[in-house]
Amino acid sequence: MFDAVSIIGAKRDGRELSGTEIDWIVQAFTEGVVGDEQMSALAMAIYFRGMSRAETGRWTEAMIESGGRMDFSDLPLPTVDKHSTGGVGDKITLPLAPLVAACGLAVPQLSGRGLGHTGGTLDKLEAIPGWRAELTATEMVDILADPKIGAVICAAGANLAPADKKLYALRDVTGTVESIPLIASSIMSKKIAEGTGALVLDVKVGSGAFMKDLGDARELARTMVELGNDAGVRTSALITGMDTPLGLTAGNALEVRESVEVLAGGGPSDVVELTLVLAREMLSAAGIDGIDPADKLADGTAMDRWRAMIAAQGGDPHATLPVARHSDVVTADRDGVLTRLDAMAVGVAAWKLGAGRERQGEAVQAGAGIEMHAKPGDVVRAGQKLMTLHTDTPERFDAARRSLGGGWSIGADSDTVSRPLLIERIVGDSR
Repeated sequence: MFDAVSIIGAKRDGRELSGTEIDWIVQAFTEGVVGDEQMSALAMAIYFRGMSRAETGRWTEAMIESGGRMDFSDLPLPTVDKHSTGGVGDKITLPLAPLVAACGLAVPQLSGRGLGHTGGTLDKLEAIPGWRAELTATEMVDILADPKIGAVICAAGANLAPADKKLYALRDVTGTVESIPLIASSIMSKKIAEGTGALVLDVKVGSGAFMKDLGDARELARTMVELGNDAGVRTSALITGMDTPLGLTAGNALEVRESVEVLAGGGPSDVVELTLVLAREMLSAAGIDGIDPADKLADGTAMDRWRAMIAAQGGDPHATLPVARHSDVVTADRDGVLTRLDAMAVGVAAWKLGAGRERQGEAVQAGAGIEMHAKPGDVVRAGQKLMTLHTDTPERFDAARRSLGGGWSIGADSDTVSRPLLIERIVGDSR
């Protein structure tokens, strides 16, 4: 018989936990036998002592077994999913899911809501009138099986890795979010339980990402790739830069509008580039050759899938998107070249304008956020618009401007060194 105090003490002292110890404490925590204060103590011990590959794998399995699994084996097409670790202006899921479906795959995209400076995919899509995030398993399968749709973006069901949901709520308030074994097992328990056949991970690194250091991003990516491949899910990871926001918008309806521009064959070059890079990686992971996703953007097929997907979830793809009632303009204070636009500063400012939330369950403003009129490398003139801030509550402007303070720089030339958008690709031993 196990007890929580002994397991906490063992990890505190640096001992590797056995598989049966991990199974017991995850199940006991899920059932309420182990208290929040005890699991918080264990999470802190893991934060400082880490976990071996065997421990992390068993922890992930235990969280999966705390709930149910989804099954897409009856679908006529291979399934593939994508997960991003989160960034600023990261609306890639919106054009990516219908694009990959247009290439002949089924895309069951389980997404989340934003917290703090990173936006949530579900919050963005809820800016579309009528669209709903909550679907039953039957509804998901029906949409994925529809030859005119093939993609769904929705919330994970309550029975999918419920232990992770409980544990994440504790980690968020106990300073233990940044533990790589706990991040990896949190993400992968849900993705493996989801039942997809292949998975591509977009691991962000930079000022606007949870992983600021490239070494940490590599470790997280490798850990998640190992967990996926060990569980029989063909998994690869791309490490991508997040020092500068993606695209020209950060905010919910603003990012939906920009995603539609990409599906229409336009949009910012960095959003288009990353969408296509991830689409090609997803096709490769699912064993699909000979299809260029760029063609599906150009011929309107991806846009057709987008409209059908939104309509299938109750939304009106032709509806006018919400617009914030108030705006405020940030201008350049001198001539020169915009040498830096910090993703974290923009993300926090958008959050303070009402695009994000401080606590789970808080409402967000659909129209709030930031439009960027210049990106690093662009020549700007004194008085030129750099950003437009949007909100329904103008008293938020001062806090947003303070968050932007020091978040951008104008220099004499463009000789600044920045990370490339795609930094590295990581695959598992089985690939």
